[in-house]
Amino acid sequence: MRNLLDRITFDPEQCGGRPCVRGMRIRVVDVLELFAVGLSAEQILNELPDLEREDLQACLQYAARTFDHAVVSA
Repeated sequence: MRNLLDRITFDPEQCGGRPCVRGMRIRVVDVLELFAVGLSAEQILNELPDLEREDLQACLQYAARTFDHAVVSA
């Protein structure tokens, strides 16, 4: 099985180096924002037909791993 996170790419010459989906100019944050406003996976795929269902899963997995860190408070 291919690692979903392999679908998330970084290119300093594209989108300011922000994480994108499979080298396209579709940023991970764009996909996450569509989920945040209430679109379903099917609606997102209709809005962005170049995406595949696994791309959506990869964006969610990337976000989960990015934000999974300990917060230490004093």
